[in-house]
Amino acid sequence: MKIIYKDGTVGECPQEEELHVLRHTAAHIMAQAIQHLYPHAKFAFGPATQNGFYYDVDLGDVKLANEDLEAIEKEMKKIVKQNLPIKAFTLPRDEAIAYMAERGADYKVEHMAEDLVDETEFSFFQQGDYVDMCLGPHLTYTKALKAFKITQQSGAYWKDDSSNKMLTRINGVAFRTAEELDTYLVQLEEAKKRDHRKLGKELGLFAFRDEAPGFPFYLPKGMVLRNTLIDYWRKVHKKWDYVEISTPQIMKRTLWETSGHWDHYKDNMYTTVIDGEDFAIKPMNCPGSILVYDLEPHSYKELPLRYAELGLVHRHELSGALHGMFRVRCFTQDDAHILLAKEQIKDEVIRIAQLFDEVYSVFGLPYKIELSTMPDDHIGTVEDWDIATAALADAITSIGKEYILNPGDGAFYGPKLDFHIQDSLGRTWQCGTIQLDYQLPGRFDLTYVDSEGKDVCPVMIHRVVFGSIERFIGVITEHYAGAFPTWLAPVQVKVLPITDRAAEYSREVSEKLDSAGFRSEVDSRNEKIGYKIRSAQLEKVPYMLVIGDKEVEAGTVAVRTREGKDLGAMPLDAFLEKIGTEVQQML
Repeated sequence: MKIIYKDGTVGECPQEEELHVLRHTAAHIMAQAIQHLYPHAKFAFGPATQNGFYYDVDLGDVKLANEDLEAIEKEMKKIVKQNLPIKAFTLPRDEAIAYMAERGADYKVEHMAEDLVDETEFSFFQQGDYVDMCLGPHLTYTKALKAFKITQQSGAYWKDDSSNKMLTRINGVAFRTAEELDTYLVQLEEAKKRDHRKLGKELGLFAFRDEAPGFPFYLPKGMVLRNTLIDYWRKVHKKWDYVEISTPQIMKRTLWETSGHWDHYKDNMYTTVIDGEDFAIKPMNCPGSILVYDLEPHSYKELPLRYAELGLVHRHELSGALHGMFRVRCFTQDDAHILLAKEQIKDEVIRIAQLFDEVYSVFGLPYKIELSTMPDDHIGTVEDWDIATAALADAITSIGKEYILNPGDGAFYGPKLDFHIQDSLGRTWQCGTIQLDYQLPGRFDLTYVDSEGKDVCPVMIHRVVFGSIERFIGVITEHYAGAFPTWLAPVQVKVLPITDRAAEYSREVSEKLDSAGFRSEVDSRNEKIGYKIRSAQLEKVPYMLVIGDKEVEAGTVAVRTREGKDLGAMPLDAFLEKIGTEVQQML
């Protein structure tokens, strides 16, 4: 695939960059189509994204409807068909700014004048009557864009700042071929069906209210799901030698100043005043774990000390960023903070990675690992960062795992390994993380006595496996499309009496299921059995036990699955053994 660079040279596009170039060019072609249909439009940013592209546009008072998006896509197809050549040129700084000002490109002018102050010249790309300030590269002709579609619109603040004007963000997707596009669109439709917000409402798991934006309400079945996850979490952490703690929700501002969170995170923190002093609701659990460690002296013989905490944290997220359980303002982090000696880092990181592997395999979630290195706003010396980063890389490679490097995206206190899980639709989610911290223990003057009797500062590892209970529930709801595996399903068995005479036996069956540790419900409504079966399937209950007069007389249950498979009649004890074995194998 031929591409044109900002200096006007043409070359072959590296294969790994093809989709990015396609999508970046698609954003420009979409902007040209918008310009044709809305000559007064002013353009902000228009980048390529993971699956497509978007452009943020100021359309004045114009509100777009679905048919307007279709019209934009139709105009894009005209531009592609014209096969316009794409050309590149550069201008000196002052001339470039004046050029864009003459074209009425107010947002571009502001960006060039205020944000790109060190640039002495700017590059531009042009196709037909459309010109955009851009670094490129791009396709050489518009006809090279073969497969694209406008997907949606939304609102977006200029520069992601809520004090700025709200713009219209128009999204699209682009692929190399029509076949790839069709496959993606089918996947997109499947994702809509699996939307955890929709399923959460239908299955009675959780809800959101205008009275508490960004704060989820757990419904009864959602609490069962949540508590089952937490029970599993506790079981795994006990196995891997963690001790559970709980730390306060609200702590003094001075604590957060010492930890560094006040300087680096205060805009996302909720604060209050108690007895004339400033306090903050915790956005992180780590300072609480540090205070627990600091309650008494420690010896090297105790290390590593593994504190696990299901800590409820609060973070102020912009209203436009809220998205169901994926982005909320309060959530429970399945945290752990490990205090250890430097020489123990490699073994402990390996141990954590093995725990992660065990947990993700239970949910059928493959993953990839990303190593994020020192950001610009870091604390601590470059030397400490280099040592910490090398330690993480060494630990992962030593157990045969590979990682992708993500430069400059570490936490402000240390490098991290992020675990990106892949769901049943091939989408990736960052859940687990292992963060190595040489800074916080020193800031709080933590020590332990080493084998020579000297006071030594420990290293701290921050880690989560689910990421947060809320987000993980959202991920697995979509991963399973609400059809949770039997061990996790809020209701595992639905008992369905056919006749009034079967009602008492059905209650006895349900009581035996409950006594054996299984979650069951009896559907005693005066409805036909076909209706009850269909209702249980819509609720995605793994098993249905149909009970009529024949089953009452024989002391059996007729077993059906939510997939519609009829397993026939069997003694209740046989069913209990079957479901027990299934749950045990899953865990």
